[in-house]
Amino acid sequence: MLDLAGIFVFATAGALLAVRKNFDIFGIAVLALVTALGGGLFRDVVIGAVPAAAFSELSFFVTPLIAAAIVFFLHPEVQRINRAINVFDAAGLGLFCVTGTTKAYEYGLGLTASAALGLATAVGGGVLRDVLANDVPSLLRDREMYAVPAIVGATMVALFIGFDMMNAVTGGLAAVTTFVLRLLAMRYHWRAPLAWNRRSSVAEEV
Repeated sequence: MLDLAGIFVFATAGALLAVRKNFDIFGIAVLALVTALGGGLFRDVVIGAVPAAAFSELSFFVTPLIAAAIVFFLHPEVQRINRAINVFDAAGLGLFCVTGTTKAYEYGLGLTASAALGLATAVGGGVLRDVLANDVPSLLRDREMYAVPAIVGATMVALFIGFDMMNAVTGGLAAVTTFVLRLLAMRYHWRAPLAWNRRSSVAEEV
């Protein structure tokens, strides 16, 4: 149920971006699907977990379509709770960096590679969404620290696994840490540092 909840909120965020870009219903559905399932699909292909869960679990495929349909008909109402969606998106980020890292390790990858795939699971869908919407991916210009909290969470999971401390409590701690860091970054507008000693007078692109 937690996986489905994360998929739903990610799909809602992708569908809302499609609405803001004036995409048609097909574009809304595509952005919802790639945002919700892109990271997990990439992870499953890399670790050889085929067919990927996105295709072997019907609920994983149907849930983003339900989110897209809700946004298609009710997007003005959904926009009013955009802040709440960002909160749930942060929760999904924490959840997916934990589940992504854990699943990669269970399929035989080392700790570093598992953490990298945990990050990819958490942010991969957002990268695909931004590319399809012709935006600079937030992973490359980490405003309000989207990737950094996921890196922290995935690294925590890898360390817990390495020290044989991974369980429901420590996994939950990693997810909550990622969640709280993301919320704090949104609240205080934290961002990853720019190039060292950058003196260019050219304004940053919006």
